Amino acid sequence: MTNILMPKATAVWLVDNTSLSFEQIADFCGLHPLEVRGIADGDVARDIRGVDPVTGGQLTREELDKAQADENYRMVAVVSRHADLLTKPKSGPKYTPVSRRQDRPDAIAWFVRNHPEVTDAQIAKMLGTTKATIESVRNRTHWNSQNIKPVDPVTLGLTGQVELDELVRKAAEKKARDDAKKGGPALQPVEPEAAPEPEPEPEAKGPEPTAESVFGRE
Repeated sequence: MTNILMPKATAVWLVDNTSLSFEQIADFCGLHPLEVRGIADGDVARDIRGVDPVTGGQLTREELDKAQADENYRMVAVVSRHADLLTKPKSGPKYTPVSRRQDRPDAIAWFVRNHPEVTDAQIAKMLGTTKATIESVRNRTHWNSQNIKPVDPVTLGLTGQVELDELVRKAAEKKARDDAKKGGPALQPVEPEAAPEPEPEPEAKGPEPTAESVFGRE
């Protein structure tokens, strides 16, 4: 289904001016059927003025007629020329100010030393650098290796603390999943506890000594 502009206002118009089912309207407008029912009952979108999707160019009359004749039919919206406004733009490569670019090797060294679980691709995306630069810092083949010191990228102003914490968390969780798939170190079998040695049985006692057995008879 194509996203439409003003879905609730469109749903209000369809409820008031058509015989479409709640499910049909919900599917076309991207709403929940209960929300459409609430519109029909006056509990939802009470102050919203309905918008005709046909005159607005988001629905053809033929589609509307098909849907009203068959409650199982789901209408297909006309692709709006404004549809690109509803699409969230993809974030491009991170831009690092020129004044901060000299600090990136220090931040890379910090990642290499403190968070080896973070991949080169993740570092490159966060710092706006390249995998080749990361590899040169890691192998100490960077042209400025003698002056590179590990420094927290937040301190350098290359990223925020929230973004850094989120990146480290995701990398740690991925590493844990990968380790679990590989099996990890085998657990040592638990040796059964040795059975306790039986306590020695008390020696059998003879008859109690008598005066006659000790001193003899007179």
